[in-house]
Amino acid sequence: MNNDGSVKYTARHIPAPPFKFRGWQELNRIRTGLYDMRLIGAYPDGIGFGNISIRINKNEFLISGTATGAKRVLSLQDYCLVTSIDIAANTVDSRGPVQASSESMTHGAIYESCRDIRCVIHIHSRLIFDGMIRDRCPSTPQDVLYGTPEMAYAVIRCAQGGQEGVIVLSGHDEGVLSYSANPGRSFNFIKELYNKYIL
Repeated sequence: MNNDGSVKYTARHIPAPPFKFRGWQELNRIRTGLYDMRLIGAYPDGIGFGNISIRINKNEFLISGTATGAKRVLSLQDYCLVTSIDIAANTVDSRGPVQASSESMTHGAIYESCRDIRCVIHIHSRLIFDGMIRDRCPSTPQDVLYGTPEMAYAVIRCAQGGQEGVIVLSGHDEGVLSYSANPGRSFNFIKELYNKYIL
């Protein structure tokens, strides 16, 4: 993602009706909870931050769309189905009523490298970010910029061998990832970080 919040990868998007699946309400409730905790939202300049996704099948996943950070409650119209990613070519294919989030490549990298992971959450928090750096939590290199294939590969290296966890994105200021086999556990990891570094 550039400083203005724009997408760095090549987005190949097909406008389509919303993708419906049974678990989206739970995902959306968690996303609203993250918004209320101010871990997903928008900066004063209007640039949104943070998102949430869930694996649908194989490497397809539903993700909150671009420019939705300022909304407290989303609808299915605010989600996009990512149908494939190609890290080496730096491309993301998607379809839905809204384009995929600028953070889709990193979500897809985790789904491709960890077959048991079903939910990825990306938040922004100065206190959590600084605390995780200080405590030497799993981290991508500081010189690897967000929104690049190098960041996707760095996230894969951090996630390899683990079924779930958290990663601090050192080269993406305030960025933190949580990933697990279900949305509830991914959310619990974030709540643990929130309780440790903010409360």
